[in-house]
Amino acid sequence: MAANKIIRRALISVFHKEGLEDLLRLLAASDVKFLSTGGTRVYIKSLGYDCDSVEDITTYPSILGGRVKTLHPKVFGGILARRAVESDNEELAKYEIPEIDLVVVDLYPFEQTVASGASEADIIEKIDIGGISLIRAAAKNFNDVVIVASRDEYGVLADIVRNVGATTTLEERRMLATRAFEVCRQYDTAISTWFAQK
Repeated sequence: MAANKIIRRALISVFHKEGLEDLLRLLAASDVKFLSTGGTRVYIKSLGYDCDSVEDITTYPSILGGRVKTLHPKVFGGILARRAVESDNEELAKYEIPEIDLVVVDLYPFEQTVASGASEADIIEKIDIGGISLIRAAAKNFNDVVIVASRDEYGVLADIVRNVGATTTLEERRMLATRAFEVCRQYDTAISTWFAQK
């Protein structure tokens, strides 16, 4: 298993877009293909970059008021497939699932929504499901996939790409996965604390 991995396709779906433009520019210069949803796709295209739609891969639109966009085997298969496992590669080919080498996701602002005094219904809608699932999937498969789980990490990956192109080492992917699981921990702690106080 090669320790260094080239990023060829990136799934990008973020709430916070500040600081994303520099990372997109660097990735595009390294011929990374973009895949996205909704507002993030509109933003990427507004910067002049080609960006495929997740819907084009899944053949399903965003449903249930946006609650379900990326939760689909063609997305998660592309993230979780182990590149060194032949049966995984055979299934990718059989089901026409594209490999996803980089996931850039941040989570709905749950804590900020609570702090704003929003209604319980609005707070519940800020419990991220797809985003947290994407983060966990990509972090679990850090052997093959890069995960950027918050805007605090945009610059970390940007520095790597600026220095060596769209290639990461196993150590870099493990480091980003570790940070991603910490993002998940903090997010779930905030949610469980809110529920405990109700």
